[in-house]
Amino acid sequence: MKHITSKDNPFYKELHKLASSARHRNKAGQTLLDGAHLLDSYIASGKWPIHLVVTNAAASDPEISSLIRQLPDVLLTHFDDVLFAELSELKTVSGVLALIAIPHSDMLVQNSRFALLLENIQDPGNLGSMLRSAAAAGCDSVYMSKGCADAWSPKVLRAAMGGHFALNIYEHADLCSVAGIFNGSIYAAALQAASSLYDSRLSGNIAFAIGNEGSGLSNELMGRSTAITIPMPGKVESLNAAAAAAICLFEAVRQRNI
Repeated sequence: MKHITSKDNPFYKELHKLASSARHRNKAGQTLLDGAHLLDSYIASGKWPIHLVVTNAAASDPEISSLIRQLPDVLLTHFDDVLFAELSELKTVSGVLALIAIPHSDMLVQNSRFALLLENIQDPGNLGSMLRSAAAAGCDSVYMSKGCADAWSPKVLRAAMGGHFALNIYEHADLCSVAGIFNGSIYAAALQAASSLYDSRLSGNIAFAIGNEGSGLSNELMGRSTAITIPMPGKVESLNAAAAAAICLFEAVRQRNI
């Protein structure tokens, strides 16, 4: 196992770029998973990482040790704690980073049965929460407009808690084109709408369109969707976008399970 202690090391520099730059992640087609939970979720999806980076903490962590034993042919490098911390945004060092290839989805829009269309969701935490909810609800696809945060950034990956690896994720999607091709009904969450989420029939092939909390959905996407609203009898004007997405998704789950 190679031991790296210098910031001048080329491998460290490459990982630092991946951790900090969406442009570099897109160019390289790679990203970093921080922590045993994300690595375990990735392995469970049937994929292996390209390279593992560990610190001294990994030696005393049984979960990390078990994961490493499952990957005997994967390159393993040891970083000093200071270097490792530079690559992680966690306050407590996780002990393991995994370099992975960003998966490429090839599902056709026409074959999608339960999808999420996200327009200009810029907050990484919200985006990650939406991906987590979509995976938990059994969605097959998530389509994201160009104005969304980077789906494969460390913050989004942590917030999604492994949801990425249960979904077909399409970034920089033309959502109006997706809506035009999708073989089913598209429901757009809106503050004002004639129809309630709970009065809508959510069987068959469906997709939910969720927009930016500040500006909502574009007129173009609204025009290709059926507007629905989430009843809010309390004294607030709106819901967090991630909360609205979760409510919509799991109302569909509820109806499908009746």
